[in-house]
Amino acid sequence: MDNKNINGMPGGKSPRGRRPFAFSMSWFYIILIFGIIWMFFNHGGANPQKIEWDDVKAQIEAGDVKEIVFVRNDFEGRVTIKPDRLEKYAGLFGGAVPKKSPHFIFLVSGSFNPEETFGALNESLPEDSRFKVIIENDNKVWSSVLEWLLFPMLLIAMWIFMFRGMNRGAGGTGPGNIFNVGKSTGKLAEKENIKVTFKDVAGLYGAKDEVMEIVDFLKNPKKYTALGGKIPKGALLVGPPGTGKTLLAKAVAGEANVPFFSISGSDFVEMFVGVGASRVRDLFRQAKEKAPCIVFIDEIDAVGRARGKNVGFSSNDERENTLNQLLTEMDGFDSNSGVIILAATNRADILDKALLRAGRFDRQIHVDLPDLNERMEIFKVHIKGLKLSPDFDVEFLAKHTPGFSGADIANVCNEAALTAARHNKAEIDRQDFLDAVDRIIGGLERKNTIITPSEKRSIAFHEAGHATVSWLLPYANPLFKVTIVPRGQSLGAAWYLPEERKLVTREQMMDEMCSLIGGRVAEEIVNGQPSTGALNDLERLTKQAYAMVTYYGMSDKVGTLSFYDSTGSRGYELSKPYSEKTAELIDSEVKALIAKIHDRTMKILTDNREGFEKLASLLLEKEVIFSDDLEKIFGPRANTDAVMPQEDRKHE
Repeated sequence: MDNKNINGMPGGKSPRGRRPFAFSMSWFYIILIFGIIWMFFNHGGANPQKIEWDDVKAQIEAGDVKEIVFVRNDFEGRVTIKPDRLEKYAGLFGGAVPKKSPHFIFLVSGSFNPEETFGALNESLPEDSRFKVIIENDNKVWSSVLEWLLFPMLLIAMWIFMFRGMNRGAGGTGPGNIFNVGKSTGKLAEKENIKVTFKDVAGLYGAKDEVMEIVDFLKNPKKYTALGGKIPKGALLVGPPGTGKTLLAKAVAGEANVPFFSISGSDFVEMFVGVGASRVRDLFRQAKEKAPCIVFIDEIDAVGRARGKNVGFSSNDERENTLNQLLTEMDGFDSNSGVIILAATNRADILDKALLRAGRFDRQIHVDLPDLNERMEIFKVHIKGLKLSPDFDVEFLAKHTPGFSGADIANVCNEAALTAARHNKAEIDRQDFLDAVDRIIGGLERKNTIITPSEKRSIAFHEAGHATVSWLLPYANPLFKVTIVPRGQSLGAAWYLPEERKLVTREQMMDEMCSLIGGRVAEEIVNGQPSTGALNDLERLTKQAYAMVTYYGMSDKVGTLSFYDSTGSRGYELSKPYSEKTAELIDSEVKALIAKIHDRTMKILTDNREGFEKLASLLLEKEVIFSDDLEKIFGPRANTDAVMPQEDRKHE
């Protein structure tokens, strides 16, 4: 027998085009608003003028009154003037003759006897001048309803509306149900709905190896428990923004084929006391019912900040109560067997130590920026839907995007497609990708910026100084191109392809610092004085110099000391970790180091002034030059001995 509903359609579906009527709170608001409008606009429709009884008496004696309605319980009289006599009272109505009655109202005291008074007046008037008298009691039904029910109904409507909005933010299961405010807002993705696997995650070799083991724990738990081991309770994904931490967590759920709860750390924090802790309890209750499963908490630093560092809050802060409940649920007396917690953050240094200990987050998986091979794989993922030119080279792009995250690479591919469409191209070529990289790093090209010829000449020599020094120093970052076309906030730029080093020596840092100050020194040589254009260069130079002295122990006088604070706790201390005498020594060492860098850069540019000026002239002519142009002027990049004698390097 077929299963049919009352509409006669199989499967409980209504006929196409017909939907059952459902009453909602919106209908209540509409009816309430129209009721109020009807009560206000249907009340008589007239605009009577208030006058005294003596004036009404004069109107009656003049024979102008057609009818008087007297409301006994209000002691109020409502006067209607004869239509042919209204013109004489037009001045009282602002010059316009009223069309609706009553025209006048008057109030009397409780001793007023309407029957006797109106009867006596009618007797004294001629037959054709007499008026009609109606005496009644006003029940005030609508006025009473409006007075007693309107305000409470408005309060109830506002109360329901407020808690419905709050309940949406709290993930309530029923509309208007305020008791769901403490329910978890975590989104459950069932295992059959998760389509992301490790094949969709490009790069991240080390991180994928670690999370693959978590997948194996969920698929084959007996393999590990048979030997007496315990399944890890949680893993923390740590890395810069845009590196794919959330995508990796989804891939874990897809590979493990288990339910996946996802929630943001900020969803636990609420203005109401106890709501955050209640949501944590409800989340883990649901997770236990679905075990084995994965709970993913994105941006856990919103709730997991170290206790005692919440400046301006007391020890009973709602955030700390929520964190305490989270700590208890992750490793308390209750067992969470089969529930694995994954969390992501790019601020692991501010997390509470109790949250990071073994037994809660047993592992910290570092998701770093992709290297060359990983960037190639990420590019291949994002260019699948793009129409590329036949000679497109993925390896070339991967080499020219060092330091780019997965999100940056996705943005580059999208910008390249938009750039090609902007130029009405049928295919996306290499230049479109290079323009996209320039736009993302340097900003939008400002073609209408007004620059005087002297300023343009100064910018050209500034950028030529950077390019010359970086080309002649072997440990400086390799130059890719130089431009004097304004982009974003900069008037010119030199693009480098830095080597992906894990360790940097003192010699390499010195060469990079010389390259930084090359533009400033070039201005001093050509113009005889510096300009404000080297602000960013000097800022980076100063920070690097102080890092060499105070962090890396690269100063003979200060010694092999480091005042670096990896925990971040020193930010709350008002005093420095060294004495005033040491501070003066640090300042003097930094000044001496920068002076040495300046003199060395000055010597390099002075010795190669002819090529340096030729490069600036070429830059003024073309506005954009590449490494091939520098090689024609200076030849191949120099070796170490060609720039500085080996003896001098030993003394640095």
